[in-house]
Amino acid sequence: MSKFSPHLGSCQRQFSKKVESLAPTRDSKGFLDQLGFAMWTPTTRQKHSRTVTRYQTDLTDTEWRVIAPHLPKPCATGRPREWPMREIVNGIFYVMRAGCPWRLVPSDLPPWGTIYRWFAAWRDDGRFERINHALVMADRERVGRDASPSAAIIDSQSVKTTEAGGPRGYDAGKKVNGRKRHALVDTDGRGLVIEPHPASVQDRDGGGPLLSLSRRSFPFIERVFADAGYAGERVAGATSVALEIVRKAPDQIGFAVQPRRWVVERFFAWIGRNRRLAKDFEATIASARAFLYAASVMLLVRRLAGSA
Repeated sequence: MSKFSPHLGSCQRQFSKKVESLAPTRDSKGFLDQLGFAMWTPTTRQKHSRTVTRYQTDLTDTEWRVIAPHLPKPCATGRPREWPMREIVNGIFYVMRAGCPWRLVPSDLPPWGTIYRWFAAWRDDGRFERINHALVMADRERVGRDASPSAAIIDSQSVKTTEAGGPRGYDAGKKVNGRKRHALVDTDGRGLVIEPHPASVQDRDGGGPLLSLSRRSFPFIERVFADAGYAGERVAGATSVALEIVRKAPDQIGFAVQPRRWVVERFFAWIGRNRRLAKDFEATIASARAFLYAASVMLLVRRLAGSA
């Protein structure tokens, strides 16, 4: 007679059998390590905890010291600022993390119109991209690496759009009607160049322009890893960067983690924690790009502050 409950489905019974085969008699930590679960310890909890008095998206004092030098300074003439720049950044991060419309910003943050005005100004002058570029180099130097990477990984993510409108397309491979986010990350998963466009643009068509765009800000990249969707002359011949296709094993059955390629997938998972990026809610490509870079900036600010 089976010792598993008859109410379990076949998949659940198979998982239970696998767990029993892996489970040790006493060592619960080793058991969890075999299953791939990370263990929280007092050290890791203290490292990742953030002491804030209001919202979890608010900048701590250490995080503010990281990002403040990259923000515009007050003008010497004209009307003084009514709201501190730190509160403006808190408002942008709140909208991005919570996924709420601008008009639903809480009343204890600056008025939504003020926050959006600054967001639009930084979106149009490319400030989010410049901040991300500076923080990427600072974080690489923090871990003892060259400021500019020599290798990178490229991939894309297709997401649905909403009734907000704007450019969109249909990705026949993913069965998604919306936009595609093309990302180039370094070998540790830091976002280098991120570019959204309609999902109907295939990877082999969008990869070349992304690599060309990266030459201006990261000219020392010599090799880029990609999946089979980027195979072909369109991407390989777009720049002088060597393109290496990471293919799955011939005998692979089902899902398997591929070398190098998983790093960019992890980056998409990191920025996907922001509900504003769960779908593409933006009416313009420029706003979509700005939020993608803002999500990367938030990651780097917290990483640099946590190591300070």
